Amino acid sequence: MSAAADLPAVRGRLTPDRPLSDLTWLRVGGPAQWLFQPADHEDLSDFLRSLDASVPVFPMGVGSNLIVRDGGVRGVVIRLGRGFNGIEIGDDGTVRAGAAALDAHVARKAAKAGRDLTFLRTIPGAIGGAVRMNAGCYGAYVADALRKVTVIRRDGAIEVLPAPELDLAYRSSRLPEGAVIVEAVFDALEGDPETLEARMAEQIEKRDASQPTKDRTAGSTFRNPAGFSSTGRADDSHELKAWKVIEAAGLRGARLGGAVMNEKHPNFLTNAGKATAAELEALGEKVRKRVYEHSGLTLEWEIMRVGEPGA
Repeated sequence: MSAAADLPAVRGRLTPDRPLSDLTWLRVGGPAQWLFQPADHEDLSDFLRSLDASVPVFPMGVGSNLIVRDGGVRGVVIRLGRGFNGIEIGDDGTVRAGAAALDAHVARKAAKAGRDLTFLRTIPGAIGGAVRMNAGCYGAYVADALRKVTVIRRDGAIEVLPAPELDLAYRSSRLPEGAVIVEAVFDALEGDPETLEARMAEQIEKRDASQPTKDRTAGSTFRNPAGFSSTGRADDSHELKAWKVIEAAGLRGARLGGAVMNEKHPNFLTNAGKATAAELEALGEKVRKRVYEHSGLTLEWEIMRVGEPGA
């Protein structure tokens, strides 16, 4: 697959050798062989149906939880945009959100309508990624509110999947191979808009006090060995939280080239200068090795890593 003639016609934008570093929060990584930004559901469906089944496809969100390796990504990277970011609030309490809608925007629009999806307010990224990772914080998860999702399969078929079919668990889901999430529907409890706004403001203040929100990170680097996100309650134990075992192994502030385990929160892998993807990933693997040697715990990556190593 080397020429546009090998690819189906599209109404959206299809760009060859598109650098991805500026599309990720960590600002690293090589190019996509092709970047496809579909116009709408039908455009994406037609493209996938007509695309040679041997061509790899990778759905990319807003790059908030992603390391693209320095050699870039072979095949087609799909990035959803304007045709996939709508947010609708139903009279029955449902919130319908396109996969490209930012989590924070969904939380705020729902709150304004008196519907509680406040846990989404501090989660970086967009709804598609939040569903795929069953994102959560302060003891609440996507699984608690999700009713159904619409996906487009690798063969172009558009299908609606009830939430139970996704097998949502801590930072994981089970989707059909190659499927692209394009929309999610949530059941949101009723709440007073002012109360919901105040809760979100409190969550933002708490997050900013403990997390390096102004640095180049991709959110939490590793999943908590405890198997659940922080609840925010006073009785929440941190003994089996990823940041705690990283700190116990003496790795707060650990560096490799331009990569660092953040001083403010050691579970945030940070591009502190001109880090390469290789440096970031290698530092993460060093942390995993040292934590295992120190505590016998195996940290699992929460950040997704894709693509080919650099030359």
